[in-house]
Amino acid sequence: MPDDLVASLSEVARTYGGVRVLDDVSLAFEPGVTAVIGPNGSGKSTLLRMLVGATEPTAGEVRYPGATGPKPIGYLPQRIPFRDGFTARETLAFYARLVDDDPDAALERVGLGDAGGRRVDALSGGMRRLLGIAQAVLGDPSLVVLDEPASGLDPGMRERAFRAAARRADGDTAVVVSSHALDLVDAHADRVAILGQGRVAAAGPLDRLLEEHGAADASELYRAVMEDTEAQAVDEADAGDAAGGDGESDDAEPDVHVTGVSDR
Repeated sequence: MPDDLVASLSEVARTYGGVRVLDDVSLAFEPGVTAVIGPNGSGKSTLLRMLVGATEPTAGEVRYPGATGPKPIGYLPQRIPFRDGFTARETLAFYARLVDDDPDAALERVGLGDAGGRRVDALSGGMRRLLGIAQAVLGDPSLVVLDEPASGLDPGMRERAFRAAARRADGDTAVVVSSHALDLVDAHADRVAILGQGRVAAAGPLDRLLEEHGAADASELYRAVMEDTEAQAVDEADAGDAAGGDGESDDAEPDVHVTGVSDR
């Protein structure tokens, strides 16, 4: 494990109703930006919820050796539960009081300094995501976990949201972000973890993985790893059939639809 480890997952698994969503996942999160990518249904949101303690693993261990301070973990879920009747400043002020932070400074950090007086229900989808990022990083947490911060946004706002998240990564802070926006992964991620069939298909520094797979960018890397994962799954299924197995069990992996890179 690296000396500057902020958080880690060790052989974690998660099962829902007998269906194993994640299986034997081990990852280390260091300062910098780690992008978690994979097809829909591969377990990205479940992994992030386990990482922040919102979901307990069925097996394995989650550790936080480097997550310290009054608010060690910041989290932005896919659905942001803000009250529409409050302004952006009032919303952040509620959370900021809990960690002795400045809501106006938090708004400035994500580029919403001029929107503090606007009601949450009057904000665009992109501005609500930025407000969510501002809330997640209040109190200067050591571990910032963001689930699809750029989802459903136009290209300009996607870049703005991802850039605001990446700025939080420094010598002490690990930012973990799930995303289908592979162009933004290319631009901002230091490391990637690719999930497939509920397992880690590849993980490590982005530059190293690109070289290992002969890929020019994150999109090519994603396609290459997913092709390898699908081929391995077919081989394992064929081996099971040859051994006389019927392929059915209570812990069988759910069918996963592998989306194309452009299918967001």
